[in-house]
Amino acid sequence: MTTTTTNDSPNPAAQQPEPDYRDRDVLRRGGPRRMLAGVAVGLADYFDIDPTLVRVGFVVLTFLGGLAVPLYLAGWLLIPEEGAELSVAEELIARERVR
Repeated sequence: MTTTTTNDSPNPAAQQPEPDYRDRDVLRRGGPRRMLAGVAVGLADYFDIDPTLVRVGFVVLTFLGGLAVPLYLAGWLLIPEEGAELSVAEELIARERVR
Protein backbone atom coordinates (compact mmCIF):
# COMPACT_ATOMS: atom_id res chain seq x y z
CA MET A 1 0.00 0.00 0.00
CA THR A 2 1.45 3.34 -1.02
CA THR A 3 0.20 6.66 0.14
CA THR A 4 1.00 9.86 -1.57
CA THR A 5 0.56 13.19 0.04
CA THR A 6 -0.39 16.18 -1.93
CA ASN A 7 0.19 19.67 -0.79
CA ASP A 8 -2.97 21.52 -1.76
CA SER A 9 -1.91 24.72 -0.03
CA PRO A 10 -0.05 27.21 -2.19
CA ASN A 11 3.47 28.27 -1.39
CA PRO A 12 3.37 30.17 1.95
CA ALA A 13 6.04 32.57 0.75
CA ALA A 14 3.84 33.52 -2.17
CA GLN A 15 0.97 34.41 0.19
CA GLN A 16 2.94 36.96 2.21
CA PRO A 17 2.62 40.50 0.94
CA GLU A 18 5.77 42.31 -0.04
CA PRO A 19 7.06 44.60 2.71
CA ASP A 20 6.12 48.24 2.36
CA TYR A 21 9.35 50.13 2.93
CA ARG A 22 7.53 53.45 3.09
CA ASP A 23 6.30 52.51 6.57
CA ARG A 24 9.81 51.91 7.83
CA ASP A 25 11.26 54.37 10.31
CA VAL A 26 13.24 57.14 8.72
CA LEU A 27 16.58 58.28 10.08
CA ARG A 28 16.07 61.74 11.58
CA ARG A 29 18.14 63.73 14.02
CA GLY A 30 16.76 65.58 16.97
CA GLY A 31 14.02 64.89 19.39
CA PRO A 32 13.48 65.89 22.98
CA ARG A 33 16.62 64.08 24.23
CA ARG A 34 19.10 65.87 21.96
CA MET A 35 22.24 67.49 23.32
CA LEU A 36 24.02 69.11 20.35
CA ALA A 37 22.67 68.55 16.86
CA GLY A 38 20.71 65.41 17.72
CA VAL A 39 22.80 63.00 15.65
CA ALA A 40 23.31 60.51 18.49
CA VAL A 41 19.61 60.54 19.41
CA GLY A 42 18.60 60.10 15.79
CA LEU A 43 20.92 57.13 15.31
CA ALA A 44 19.81 55.61 18.60
CA ASP A 45 16.13 55.94 17.71
CA TYR A 46 16.71 54.47 14.25
CA PHE A 47 18.59 51.43 15.58
CA ASP A 48 16.38 51.19 18.70
CA ILE A 49 19.21 51.48 21.23
CA ASP A 50 19.97 53.80 24.12
CA PRO A 51 21.37 57.19 23.03
CA THR A 52 24.00 56.94 25.75
CA LEU A 53 25.58 54.01 23.89
CA VAL A 54 25.86 56.07 20.71
CA ARG A 55 27.31 59.01 22.64
CA VAL A 56 29.88 56.76 24.33
CA GLY A 57 30.73 55.37 20.89
CA PHE A 58 31.38 58.90 19.63
CA VAL A 59 33.62 59.62 22.64
CA VAL A 60 35.58 56.39 22.09
CA LEU A 61 36.01 57.21 18.39
CA THR A 62 37.24 60.66 19.36
CA PHE A 63 40.02 59.20 21.49
CA LEU A 64 40.87 56.57 18.88
CA GLY A 65 42.03 58.96 16.21
CA GLY A 66 39.39 61.67 16.19
CA LEU A 67 37.07 59.91 13.74
CA ALA A 68 33.97 60.96 15.66
CA VAL A 69 34.23 64.64 14.75
CA PRO A 70 33.97 64.20 10.97
CA LEU A 71 31.33 61.49 11.38
CA TYR A 72 29.23 63.72 13.64
CA LEU A 73 29.57 66.65 11.24
CA ALA A 74 28.58 64.41 8.31
CA GLY A 75 25.56 63.23 10.30
CA TRP A 76 24.58 66.82 11.05
CA LEU A 77 24.86 67.76 7.37
CA LEU A 78 23.27 64.66 5.81
CA ILE A 79 20.58 63.51 8.27
CA PRO A 80 17.43 65.66 8.18
CA GLU A 81 16.14 67.12 11.42
CA GLU A 82 12.95 65.73 12.91
CA GLY A 83 10.01 67.44 11.22
CA ALA A 84 12.08 68.65 8.26
CA GLU A 85 11.96 67.31 4.73
CA LEU A 86 15.54 68.19 3.76
CA SER A 87 18.90 67.88 5.46
CA VAL A 88 21.19 70.87 5.97
CA ALA A 89 23.28 69.83 2.95
CA GLU A 90 20.18 69.44 0.76
CA GLU A 91 18.97 72.89 1.81
CA LEU A 92 22.34 74.43 0.94
CA ILE A 93 22.36 72.75 -2.47
CA ALA A 94 18.78 73.83 -3.16
CA ARG A 95 19.59 77.39 -2.15
CA GLU A 96 22.56 77.47 -4.54
CA ARG A 97 20.40 76.14 -7.41
CA VAL A 98 17.94 78.99 -6.95
CA ARG A 99 20.67 81.61 -7.40
